[in-house]
Amino acid sequence: MNSRHLIDLNDFSVSDWNRIIKMARDIMANPKEYQDIMKGRLMATLFYEPSTRTQMSFQSAMMRLGGSVIGFDNPSNTSVSKGESLADTIRIVSGYTDLVVIRHPWEGAAQAASRYSSCPVINAGDGGHLHPTQTLTDLVTLTKYKGTLEHMTIGLCGDLKNGRTVHSLIKALSRFDNKFILISTKELALPTYVKDILHASGCPFEEVFSLEEAISSLDVLYMTRIQKERFSSEEEYEKQKHVYILDRQKLQLAKNDLAILHPLPRVDEITPDVDADPRALYFEQAKCGMYARMALISCLIEDDAAKNYQTILPGALHNDIRCTNPRCITNLEPSLPHTYRESGGMYICEYCDERIVL
Repeated sequence: MNSRHLIDLNDFSVSDWNRIIKMARDIMANPKEYQDIMKGRLMATLFYEPSTRTQMSFQSAMMRLGGSVIGFDNPSNTSVSKGESLADTIRIVSGYTDLVVIRHPWEGAAQAASRYSSCPVINAGDGGHLHPTQTLTDLVTLTKYKGTLEHMTIGLCGDLKNGRTVHSLIKALSRFDNKFILISTKELALPTYVKDILHASGCPFEEVFSLEEAISSLDVLYMTRIQKERFSSEEEYEKQKHVYILDRQKLQLAKNDLAILHPLPRVDEITPDVDADPRALYFEQAKCGMYARMALISCLIEDDAAKNYQTILPGALHNDIRCTNPRCITNLEPSLPHTYRESGGMYICEYCDERIVL
């Protein structure tokens, strides 16, 4: 692996991705060969916000490999409720375990955790920023059901502004020869920093409002939930929540080999009558996530034991600059070192990717 930690999937090379995908597919085919490879190993799952699939698939993955799991899914029952900092929590927990998996509502929290951990850290979702293991899940699913990761037209529909799964997936699939159709309202459009990645990759993309008009051209449709928890008010959420609904009527316009994915949970954006359609892969996608995480856990712990990774140099320290993203972890824990990459006259927060022009 290029990196000791998985914070952003693009920290890994495409050959690293292929290694994980290949192992995930092999685990699917030969599960008994992997059932004891993590025996004696311990993983911590630190979930500062609710999760079903991600948390349970990580726990299932480690236990199916023969390892053990500790952790929490309610920070109010831990020393966090007493005011313990993220840095101190990570220092303590990483001393107990071989691997830390963290989900946190503040953007850049996993990056911050990696600075203080004595073992590998996996980002299981940081606010509306990134969700790299969901992207690994998506890559495993696409290779299994589409046989490729390139030369496709990929539609992403719904909350593209706050959808960390969308951000991570676009960053990954922009490294292949794909076209993107971004389907959202103006208020939920893709953030600029992700569009910058698409521009830099040379992948063509369109921003459209209508799912009906776009669906006939798609090879993959990635539906997303309108995320109530990311809105500042109930009124703003109510204006957006019913805009995009995939039903059997819209599916009549789609290709016969369309792959319908969804990171789940869903609310009403896919009607239940779509579930029986063979193009609906989201429940199989969730199952693929366990195998993707089994492969990732194995590779990270194996490489950490062998020190088979490179140290990624941090950005430059600028403690005098405050990140303008109100959800950045540096604004929750100001004692963190404020580090930024410089690009085109801008400072880019190393935690949350916020662009800051001075």
